[in-house]
Amino acid sequence: MTPERGSAAPAGGQELSDLSTLKALAQPRRQQILQHLTLHGPATSATLARALGLNTGATSYHLRELARYGFVEESSSGEESGRVGGRRERWWRAVPGDRRFPPRSRQNAETRLVMDELNHLSYSADLELFERLQREGQGLGEWADAFPCSRGTIRLTLPELRAFFEEFIALLNRYKRPDSETPDGARTVLTRLLAFPAPDRADDARADSTRADAARAHEDPATDGNPAPAAKGNPAPAEAIQATDNSKETDTP
Repeated sequence: MTPERGSAAPAGGQELSDLSTLKALAQPRRQQILQHLTLHGPATSATLARALGLNTGATSYHLRELARYGFVEESSSGEESGRVGGRRERWWRAVPGDRRFPPRSRQNAETRLVMDELNHLSYSADLELFERLQREGQGLGEWADAFPCSRGTIRLTLPELRAFFEEFIALLNRYKRPDSETPDGARTVLTRLLAFPAPDRADDARADSTRADAARAHEDPATDGNPAPAAKGNPAPAEAIQATDNSKETDTP
């Protein structure tokens, strides 16, 4: 299983709390390598370099760093092995596992920055894959109709939300099986779960206050908070337009 973003303390998984490990993972090229290995299976550094537009030396370095922290490993089974120029090729595969990250409340400032970058890379990659699938959906045949999607709301306590997450992981594990037991016609399916609390009234009030402060920061003090009128025939300055828009956004009924 690929790392679970923003999960709570592990019930049965491995928590990645070491900062150097997180930094090794939160590197754009390494995220691309891991994604490629997860989607397409084992590959050599040369194969990955061609697919990702890198040079082989850089790819080999990133693979060694990922292997150092246990995210990839050499694979030499059956048809994954071969010889080029009299030497054995090194094939690499992603190491599966139930990996979790420390809760945000236990992250120091530096860890939080690394986690924010890792989340940004992961979410961007997910969105890019989904948009690509939508663009190329006509070539999927009957799989083009297989886009299960659910958007809903449930009212939970914090312990119930943690239990909900563990049940989701258990459901995924029910359907995991080795390649030797995977039937013909199966293909890799990407699953993503994102659950977060909806903002309450206090959150909305704080957000409104922040937007109002930002709007006031753009206002001209000499005009009592009202943007200065633009000269006739000239458009209003961008700063004045922004201030007006922000003021409207923070108005309450």
